[in-house]
Amino acid sequence: MSHRLSLPFHRGLAAIAIGICLAGAAGASTTALADDSESGTATPIAHVVVIYQENVSFDHYFATYPVALNPQGQPGFTAAPGTPSVNGLGTLVGGAASGVLLTANPNTNNAANGSNAINPFRLDRSQSSTCDQDHNYGHEQQAFDGGAMDFFPGSVGTGGSSYCDPMYAWGRDKALVMGYYDGNTVTALWNYAQQFAMSDNSYGATFGPSTPGALNLVAGNTYPATLTGASPKVVTGSGAVAANGTGTLVGDLDPTGDLCSGGATVQLGGKNIGDLLGAKSITWGSFMGGFDLTVINGNSTAGCSRSSPATAANGGPTRDYIPHHAWFQYYASTLNALHTRPASVAEIGHDGPANHEYDLHDFFDALAAGNMPAVSFLKAPAYADGHAGYSDPLLEQAFLVDTINAIMNSPFWKSTAIVIAYDDSDGWYDHQMSPIVNPSAVYSASDTKNSDQLNGPGKCGNGIPLADAAGKPIAGRCGYGTRQPLLVISPFARTNFVDHTLTDQSSILRFIEDNWSTGRIGGGSFDVDAGPLTNMFDFSRHSAGARKVLLDPTTGRLL
Repeated sequence: MSHRLSLPFHRGLAAIAIGICLAGAAGASTTALADDSESGTATPIAHVVVIYQENVSFDHYFATYPVALNPQGQPGFTAAPGTPSVNGLGTLVGGAASGVLLTANPNTNNAANGSNAINPFRLDRSQSSTCDQDHNYGHEQQAFDGGAMDFFPGSVGTGGSSYCDPMYAWGRDKALVMGYYDGNTVTALWNYAQQFAMSDNSYGATFGPSTPGALNLVAGNTYPATLTGASPKVVTGSGAVAANGTGTLVGDLDPTGDLCSGGATVQLGGKNIGDLLGAKSITWGSFMGGFDLTVINGNSTAGCSRSSPATAANGGPTRDYIPHHAWFQYYASTLNALHTRPASVAEIGHDGPANHEYDLHDFFDALAAGNMPAVSFLKAPAYADGHAGYSDPLLEQAFLVDTINAIMNSPFWKSTAIVIAYDDSDGWYDHQMSPIVNPSAVYSASDTKNSDQLNGPGKCGNGIPLADAAGKPIAGRCGYGTRQPLLVISPFARTNFVDHTLTDQSSILRFIEDNWSTGRIGGGSFDVDAGPLTNMFDFSRHSAGARKVLLDPTTGRLL
């Protein structure tokens, strides 16, 4: 067993072991992809770092952007002149809500929400710790209520539970789901939006929780999923919810073969972006908090149970590594079943014993050694991933800022694009009805949370779904799902820019495919129809220089 020094993330809590000190380490749009012969990429971007966080809707973090309440004693946010507005809920004028979605919201007017029928409300920085919300595939569709967007408290609101002390619903019970933060809490994200580019029209590829979102990022597909054990979370092509067999994954199941997995597990067929990058000998890596089972945390936890102190709502430590978040562990081609360590730092990004599957600290070890892969997927240890119930926006902010500061202070920054995105919405309210670009018709009276419910029992949208490699339409992938934040941070990102291009999680996948000319995944992947990220860049910035924007990880403000 080895021991690594931990870097505390600015609230006195134990952090991931990263082995180095992070602190040391809008003009005209050009949307066409330019040739970059030096890096062999279609754009000047030679390195993509995807930081994939957890469980946030767009309105939950950006409802009133760029106007914050700015109470005394909290980090303030004042927008730069000319800052564009977003498709949000409204603004705060003199501390009072302004805008019909803040003052006469459809959820307030829907009697089916009962006593929880309220308007959206601001969660203060002192209320950063909250209970988790319901974010199941079918229940999220019910919250949309055929596009009325008015049944969130009644469908996905949870209030307190055995998992979460009711006090962390902050007196709102199931109406907590209508809460949002502003730039006094998610200050760093608002500042990154000011300095770089964000989208207000990006969605989960499908409805549902973490695992489908993780798979849609790396493969644009949640099919074909082969189940081991009994679970209702696999949908067969025939439209019935299966107890076992092969179908579409709509819920959270651990990956088959992972030493840390438990209960029913699932393995995905088809290809992922790791397969496509590997075929072209392009370096890449998946970096998961808690993946290195040899590390011993400061609280003496190790192995699959390595844990860190979490947010107050959790009531105790939470495990750093969550198997059902581990994108590439679901595929036989990219599985590192025993969490085998790389033979050396020089292996990171290349073929070797770890099979491109690493701990988060390996990313920073490689960065310090001058060996950052061309494509990196980063997942925070659970307590820092932003997931309500065991993480929170302030823990998330410390992780994001420390990570981004480290990349900006590295020699790779000048050719890097950092993408911040989220796996699902957690069920948090968002007012924008998503376009249903891929329909589905699956129903189970005994398991409505895992079957289609948008337009009534067993129906989500109209038309024919995307088909698999054999031409057979794939059920159980209705989308787009809930709108989510998406930010691009790069020397080549447009400045203080809000993109309205329709995109989804697989748009990130498509950008990587196009930048390295890997071709498409196939087999019904959403990448074939994904909107582009290129409008968030200005590739005419060939002399962009460092363009560093270093933030304070505690306050989220400019250093």
